[in-house]
Amino acid sequence: MVIGPDGSQLGVMPKNEALQKAYDEDLDLLCVAPNAQPPVCKMLDYGKYRFEAQKKAKEAKRNQQNTEIKPLRLSPVIDTHDFETKQKQARKWLESGMKVKIDMRFRGRMMTRQEVGLKIMNEFIEQLSDISSVDKTPKLEGNIMSCVLTPKKK
Repeated sequence: MVIGPDGSQLGVMPKNEALQKAYDEDLDLLCVAPNAQPPVCKMLDYGKYRFEAQKKAKEAKRNQQNTEIKPLRLSPVIDTHDFETKQKQARKWLESGMKVKIDMRFRGRMMTRQEVGLKIMNEFIEQLSDISSVDKTPKLEGNIMSCVLTPKKK
C-alpha cells in the first residue's frame, strides 16, 4: 500500500514500481507500517521528515519537567530545634515541587536502637503529611535508613 506525498492513497503496488514513482517525484519511500497486511509505505522527503522529528523531540525535551531530589540527613539523637529546622527546610522544598530524600545514619551502638530512629523518621513524615506523600517507606539498607517524600498534587 503506497501513500502519496499529499496523503492520498495510490493503492497496492509492487516494491519496484513504488520506488520508481518515488524516484520520479524526487522523494524517498519510507515504510511506516512494515507489519501490516499489505505493508504501508509513504512517499516523502526523508531529510525534511528527520528534521521535523528532531525538532519535535527537542521541543518535548524542553517541555519536560526535571524533578530534583533534595537530600536531608537526620540522626537518631537529633535535638528538637534541629528537627524543626530540617522540617522547615523540607517543607520549603516540597512546596516548590521537589522530592525530598530523608536519610538517617546509624553509627556504632545506635544500630541496636533502630526503633528510636524509626520513631523520629515517622514523626518527621507525619509532620509533613499535609503537603507530602511517602513515595518510598522508611527502610534500613546497611546502616542507613532512608525514605522519599513527594509533594502532593494540587
